[in-house]
Amino acid sequence: MALKTGDAAPSFALEDQNGEMRRLDDLDGRILVLFFYPKDDTPGCTAEACTFRDNYANLTALGAEIWGVSGDDAVSHRRFAERHQLPFPLLSDKTGSLKRAFGVPKTFGLLPARVTYVIDQKGVIQLVFNNLLDGPAHVKEAESIVRTLAAG
Repeated sequence: MALKTGDAAPSFALEDQNGEMRRLDDLDGRILVLFFYPKDDTPGCTAEACTFRDNYANLTALGAEIWGVSGDDAVSHRRFAERHQLPFPLLSDKTGSLKRAFGVPKTFGLLPARVTYVIDQKGVIQLVFNNLLDGPAHVKEAESIVRTLAAG
């Protein structure tokens, strides 16, 4: 079942592109922008990731962490991050366990969806934004919610 605004985010632990374990529980009251994307180095995913990169300083200044997630392995993530100078972790969800925990749907029943979640300081989901075709819109929607949460 897909998670929605107001639901508690499930606890998780996944490795990023550098082999570092990333856990929701380690965020200690910080906001998390968690974006699921279909595949490294595809045009839409690159546009989305680069828009998060270009807005990274704004989001982190507001107290947010940004983590990307796809089913690609650490080697693919590392190449993707290096090629596009991505300053945030890319988590490898090879088994799809995190995608299933959040209830991320498949588009047209086939393609992994592009869904962004903003999780507040208490671990509650404050945004679920699902739009496969407009990756940069995910950043705009996330930043709006992060600003509201940061303001108190």
